[in-house]
Amino acid sequence: MKKQFQHVTSWVFDLDNTLYPPQFRLFDQIERRMTVWVMNALGVGKTEADRLRQHYWDSYGTTLAGLMREHDIDPAPYLQDVHDIDFTVLPADPDLAARIRALPGRRIVYTNACAPYAHRVLEARGLSGLFDAVYGVEHAGFRPKPERAAFESIFMQDGLDPATAVMFEDDPRNLMAPHQMGMKTVHVAPKALKALHIQHHTNDLAGFLGTLV
Repeated sequence: MKKQFQHVTSWVFDLDNTLYPPQFRLFDQIERRMTVWVMNALGVGKTEADRLRQHYWDSYGTTLAGLMREHDIDPAPYLQDVHDIDFTVLPADPDLAARIRALPGRRIVYTNACAPYAHRVLEARGLSGLFDAVYGVEHAGFRPKPERAAFESIFMQDGLDPATAVMFEDDPRNLMAPHQMGMKTVHVAPKALKALHIQHHTNDLAGFLGTLV
């Protein structure tokens, strides 16, 4: 395994359900706030708001992308509101911190959430100061993963060479573009998924990183 990653000089991590396990259900809080936001912004009931959110997710990759494409909403108030949640449910993870700290090369967080929210998650997990850069959806011009243009924008800003990089991500859709660009791909999720664009799988990120360094 270590030999397969010897060429890697850039380590790119998704945030939600990747740098913390889904069992902490942090994103559940966000999803509830997203639904309420859609209800209030579009004047619809909960059932319709949930249907629209699923439509946006399927069609555009995120609720925000759908709201911007179909309703021209201002993303700033939305991002501030839906990420105003309780972070105390997230415990620090010293083992994961040690494994990330030991990675050789450049360490990056790239999330479809906003960067201020990402920093709060990293702080709660005891991972602050371990990453060379933290990129949110705002850094990609509010284009979300899985759009290839979003990845290209972030990687260009960072000066990252996909041929010497690896992407860790819980959503398999978001590994397709990195794989096409020449990155190694690691699916971080409770259950493995077989797909050509997924090269590795783990349900224990810290343990997986421990096999590489």
